[in-house]
Order: sequence, then C-alpha cells, then structure tokens
Amino acid sequence: MNILVINSGSSSIKFQLIQMPSKTLICSGLVERIGEKDAILNYKTDIVNLKKTHPIKNHNDGLTRVVNLLLDVDKGVIKNTDEIAIVGHRVVHGGNSFSNTTLITEDVKGQIGEFAALAPLHNPNNLIGIEVAEALFPNAKQAAIFDTAFFQTLPEKAKKYAIPNELYKKHKIQVYGFHGTSHKFVSEKAIQYLKLKTSKIITIHLGNGCSMTAVVDGKSVDHNLGFTPSNGLIMGTRSGDIDHAIVFYLVNSLGYSLEKVNTLLNKESGMYGLTGYSDLRDIQAQAEKGNEDCQLALAMNAYRIKKYIGAYVAAMNGLDAIVFTAGIGENSSVIRAMVCENMDYFGIEIDKSINELRSSEIREINTSSAKTKVLVIPTNEELEIAKQAYNLVNSL
Repeated sequence: MNILVINSGSSSIKFQLIQMPSKTLICSGLVERIGEKDAILNYKTDIVNLKKTHPIKNHNDGLTRVVNLLLDVDKGVIKNTDEIAIVGHRVVHGGNSFSNTTLITEDVKGQIGEFAALAPLHNPNNLIGIEVAEALFPNAKQAAIFDTAFFQTLPEKAKKYAIPNELYKKHKIQVYGFHGTSHKFVSEKAIQYLKLKTSKIITIHLGNGCSMTAVVDGKSVDHNLGFTPSNGLIMGTRSGDIDHAIVFYLVNSLGYSLEKVNTLLNKESGMYGLTGYSDLRDIQAQAEKGNEDCQLALAMNAYRIKKYIGAYVAAMNGLDAIVFTAGIGENSSVIRAMVCENMDYFGIEIDKSINELRSSEIREINTSSAKTKVLVIPTNEELEIAKQAYNLVNSL
C-alpha cells in the first residue's frame, strides 16, 4: 500500500511516498522558503536527486509542483494517482476534538478550519494540503494526524492556566501542545537507543517553529507551547514567551489594532524581528561576519532553551538525556554548542569535534564522561504519520 505523506508547514512542505507496511521509502522531498523568490524544491528517489529554485508563491503552488514530479514521465515514481491508497496529513491543532488519527470528512475539515485562529501559520496551510490532495488524488483515503494528540497525557497541573475555571471547563482554554508527532517519534527512538526501562528525557524540536517536551517513560508530562503554537522558545517569526501586558500597551498606548498585534507576534517577531532574517542559516552566516544583532539573537535563542531545560529537569526530578531534532536541531552545531555550554551542573557536556559531524543516523555528541546523554536524532514525522494512517485504515 502506497501512502503519500504531506507535512504542510508554516514555510515549507515536506513529503514522502512510503510503501506500507514494509516502511519502504519510495521518494521524498522538501519545498522550502515558500513565498520567497528563491524557494527551493528538493526531490529524491533511488535514481533522481533533483534540486531546483522556483518562485513558489504559496502552498497550493508548491503542492501542485510536488504532484507533477510524482507523475513525471522521466523522474516520477507513479503512473497514475490511483497508485496512492492513502494521503496522510500533518495537522497542527486539533483542540480537544481529535486525540487520534482520523479519516478526513467535510466535518473534520470544518473543525480544522475553526482551529485556524489558534494556529494561524499552520492550520490554514494544513487545510490547503488536504484540499489540494483531495482534488489530485480523488480515490485515495485522506487521513489527519494531529500534533496535539501526543499531549493528551499532560497532567492537569501542567496544562491548566491560572485563569477562571469556567474558561477551562466551558471554553477549553488550556495547553494543547504541538510538534507532537516529532516529539513522539524521537522520544521513542531515544528510549530504544539508550535501552532504558524508565526514562526522563527532554526533546528539543528546533525549526522555523520550536518546542520542547518533558517526557517521562515515553509520556509527555510538560510542554512549552500552549493554547496556540506561539509561546515558549524564540522561533523564526514568532516571539515565544512575552509579557501579555505588552499586547495591551501596543493597543492602548501605541495605537495598534488587535489584528496588527497578531501579525506582529506571529509573522514579524522572533529571529526575524531581531535580525531581519527568519532562516537560521542566514543568521549564522551574518553572525560570523560580525553582525551584532545576529550574534545577540543566537545568544537569546540558546538562553531561552537553556531555561526550559532547567525547568524540565526540576519538573521531572532528573534527566537521562536531551534530544535535538528537526531542521535546526539536527543541522546547527552552533545552536547545540551554545545550548550545552556551561550546563555541566546537569551533567550536560558535549564533545565539540563530534558535535561538528553530520550524520543521518542517531548519534551521541556528549563527552564519554558526561552523566547526561546528548543525542541528535533525525525526526521522521512523515514515517510516523504513515504508520498511524496505515494502522487506522487497516483497522476499518
């Protein structure tokens, strides 16, 4: 059974075509820097390794290009769309409505759309991915896998805000958590790799969107994104943690509209607001050239991560390992080194030479004497999505 997995993110589209249940990867790719004139489309099969720069305007355009590649006479891997049995979609926000993988219906799409206000950079793009896939693969089953599902195990003391109880009970205002597919995948890999019967692990997902999760014995017990994927760490264009009174100051004293504040905090803040760049590769390059704004932004980014590590060690009363994953976590030796610097109190010490190495496999970058393991684990949200979609359809 061929399953096409579409991970339609805030500024990128990841895709994989996977044969299940063998978990055989047929092809994969990434469309990144969507909306920029130098958007990049990567496409890989056993015999094709293609990288092109296109002016990809939006997610609809990007997904259409992906499907055209799959069907290409020379480079494609399928002859017609009926060869795709299931399309699995990553959906960021499912609220309390979805705790498991579900087949997509008009009602499900409606609810995904309703949650767009809580995940404005993601749910709209997730929904576009679904609607484009429905049109291009009319005979395939469409399945949604929700980022919020992994955080159903958060204890009430961790997911409830200190606001009137009615807002929690009636309106479901609480911590939902995001990047759950990634945190679930890498935490399970870490437990298997370390052969732990009991475990206390912090997973650190660093990309354009960033998040951290405290995981005890494979279950999430705390997470630093909340009601929406906008607080916590400093992200590409999102501010992360901020004093909520600043919102009122912007509105009441500086004349901002609420819509403008929302745009400011979601699309104009974070690393972009600090430096003028949202892509960490550009920021690191400028920092190396002496750009002080970029240097400070990197320091702020690492400092915020370090604070959450401390908080989660306290919450779990211990630490076996920290895991770096996702685009920045897997590829930026600079950020990993800055995060792990002066963390020996927690048993965190990295080998600088090993940290600089690149690999597509799980690897330890801690020193041999370190008490805490520091792992770099490539996430594979697409494989996790394929597994869950296959299991759902197979159980019907």
